[in-house]
Amino acid sequence: MSDKTPVFSALPAAPVAARKPLSDTRHGITRTDDYAWLRADNWQQMFRDTSILDPEIRAHLEAENAYMKAAMADTEALQKTLFAEMKGRIKEDDSSVPMKDGPFAYGTSFVTGGEQPRYFREPRAGGDRVVLLDGDREAAGKDYFRLSGIDHCTDHSLGIWGYDDKGSEYFTLRIRDLSTGADLEDVIDNTGGGGAWAPDGRSFFYTVLDENHRPSKIFHHVVGTPQADDRLVYEEEDAGFFMGVGASMLDDVIYIDIHDHETSEYLLIPTSDLHAEPRLVAARETGLEYSLTEGGDVFYILTNADGAKDFKIMETPVDTPERENWREVVPHTPGRLILNHMAFARHLVWLERENGLPQIKIRDRRTGEEHAIAFAEEAFSLGLSGAGEYDTDVIRFSYSSMTTPSQLYDYDMTTRERTLLKTQEVPSGHDPDDYVTRRVFAPSHDGASVPVTLLYRRDTPLDGSAPCLLYGYGAYGISIPASFNTNCLSLVDRGFVYAIAHIRGGKDKGFAWYEDGKMEKKTNTFKDFIAAADYLSQERFTSYANIVAEGGSAGGMLMGAIANMAPEKFGGIIAAVPFVDVLNTMLDDTLPLTPPEWPEWGNPIDDEAAYHHIAGYSPYDNVDAKPYPALLALSGLTDPRVTYWEPTKWVAKLREKATGDQPILLKTNMGAGHGGASGRFQRLEEIAFEYAFAIKVARKM
Repeated sequence: MSDKTPVFSALPAAPVAARKPLSDTRHGITRTDDYAWLRADNWQQMFRDTSILDPEIRAHLEAENAYMKAAMADTEALQKTLFAEMKGRIKEDDSSVPMKDGPFAYGTSFVTGGEQPRYFREPRAGGDRVVLLDGDREAAGKDYFRLSGIDHCTDHSLGIWGYDDKGSEYFTLRIRDLSTGADLEDVIDNTGGGGAWAPDGRSFFYTVLDENHRPSKIFHHVVGTPQADDRLVYEEEDAGFFMGVGASMLDDVIYIDIHDHETSEYLLIPTSDLHAEPRLVAARETGLEYSLTEGGDVFYILTNADGAKDFKIMETPVDTPERENWREVVPHTPGRLILNHMAFARHLVWLERENGLPQIKIRDRRTGEEHAIAFAEEAFSLGLSGAGEYDTDVIRFSYSSMTTPSQLYDYDMTTRERTLLKTQEVPSGHDPDDYVTRRVFAPSHDGASVPVTLLYRRDTPLDGSAPCLLYGYGAYGISIPASFNTNCLSLVDRGFVYAIAHIRGGKDKGFAWYEDGKMEKKTNTFKDFIAAADYLSQERFTSYANIVAEGGSAGGMLMGAIANMAPEKFGGIIAAVPFVDVLNTMLDDTLPLTPPEWPEWGNPIDDEAAYHHIAGYSPYDNVDAKPYPALLALSGLTDPRVTYWEPTKWVAKLREKATGDQPILLKTNMGAGHGGASGRFQRLEEIAFEYAFAIKVARKM
């Protein structure tokens, strides 16, 4: 913001973290970290009981929160206004369209003023709705509460439900009698959040997280017995792999899904013999990804095998699922990325993306005939819900765009008839004609064309004067959809251009787009985002001083990187739970996500080249003496993904090094983790706070 006077004034003195140098030598290189002490030695235990946090660390976090509050004090009225606007766009007593499954249809709803969802069911043919799980009642008296949902067994008599009441993502499972609403005595602790029922409804499989928050074991629990008696089914010895367990829609198999960011492995347990040794489908092979869905006498396999970079679909007999029996069904087409797939009695369905836009494809399993469900808007989002049953011709999907509220459809795959079930209500009103959504392309440093989705009011002047919130992520192959978002209308209605940069590291333009933004090519992600800022400024959608950049988690790493690389091109930066201490985290193999993350970033412990390229961009390691823009970092004390000390250390170092006069703010949620507040309105309060910062920086208060 070099062309503007400070917008933050009369601030108290900012907290200054003590410097306690700690040196580390790797590959002959010694680094000194002055703020390593902010990492609690007892972090594993503290995630379960925050009262044991070191008092010196707690005092520093509380001082940072007090400073942040003083800096944002003049926005408190604005925050309330923004919150009221965003809340006013939500139908408070909203309800999903129930999904049919057997004799019932299942769904979720909210009550007016309620923070948490209710899970309900009603007779398939219509009748009285019964609440199975009331989130508000379960959350009563708790500062943080998050449900993992409820999953009913085959005969619909029992349901597994899970909750996390600390934000640490260690879920406790309970079993509920769905006819009475009473919970059984079973209590299953330290799980990943769900279970996979055996067909008889008398037992289920679940994952347990170890002390380093890794899903390392799968157990088999028999209803009515203590957790200590549960049978260990499988233990994953490699800390670099995630693991999950699920059940097929046909109730014939239990899936054990083992994977990292580039390699897959599946094991199968037949439900006809729950004590059978899990059967391997295809052994893990670095770079080979595959996933299974049931298709009666075959499994359909989505895979990148044999050089199918953008994936293809194969099938294999259920009785002989090994790789040598895989046969191609939907061939690989370069540039057409198949994202997921599902099968039903007579149809194979998949969601794909080509030229940055999604479409749903349907294949008749008997004739091989294919057709697409497509839409004509310039930028839009599709969601494929599928169905709760296997023997059906009707699936469900959702559609929205930046200007079009979400629409939910049932689709008959045989007749090709669409039935509109629901259109998202905006109680305070919304006229799509008041807004413009566009997709533009920004040339990056190496000639790559970066898609940027824009939303702005039709009357917004495009002469460089409009402020802009530019959002980016760019990691793990995750694409940010151009979907309807009522929250961002609070910025757009104040004259902002809301922009999403679909940068490398995501799969917006196919798998190669992801590959070109990871490992040694990671800096392409950052340069693409800066290129988007350049384009928006040059084309007069905004100007550098009016751009507020925002990203969270791995997108927070992006924020840290662009702050170091091009601070003059951003008026402000919002970094939510930012992964900014990349080198130290990737060197610490005790942290929950470090070994599984090495395929994404590199392993600097064993690989000197990886050490150097991570050290070259890691935001914390590259903070330097320069005039940084106004910056807001947000974190959660019990966050197991991006631990609280990453943004805390980063802010301390920024404040030490920065030569400008813009404030560096840190807000730590002392009772939440990676996802922030757990309630739907509590989350809106956090977004209102972030938007108030953006509006203040843009001088639009």
